[in-house]
Amino acid sequence: MINKIDKNADRRVRHARVRKKVFGTSVKPRLCVYRSLNYIYAQIIDDVNGRTLVASSSKALSAQLEGKTKQEAAKVVGQDIATKAVALGISEVVFDRGGYIYTGRVAALADGAREAGLKF
Repeated sequence: MINKIDKNADRRVRHARVRKKVFGTSVKPRLCVYRSLNYIYAQIIDDVNGRTLVASSSKALSAQLEGKTKQEAAKVVGQDIATKAVALGISEVVFDRGGYIYTGRVAALADGAREAGLKF
């Protein structure tokens, strides 16, 4: 059911449906994306052990992102999380877009992560 008033409620329903299929292991963890109005957050999660292995956000990198657009900031966050993941020996992940459409900031984050060495 599409709710014209609360788009985030619809997103949560889509995300819950996708989460039944998308699952991260210690060998191939899940790259989870959350997008707020102002920031974008990314985590690499091992669902088997229930641990967040790596995290990055435009909020945490705000000093580096002065004067950049939200889309450019998302790309930097993707590169940052990929760099941290590769340092831990993680080269392959399952991409969980969090119920968001794969365009704009979500796609920019994925492109940045791919450029820095992660494989989806």
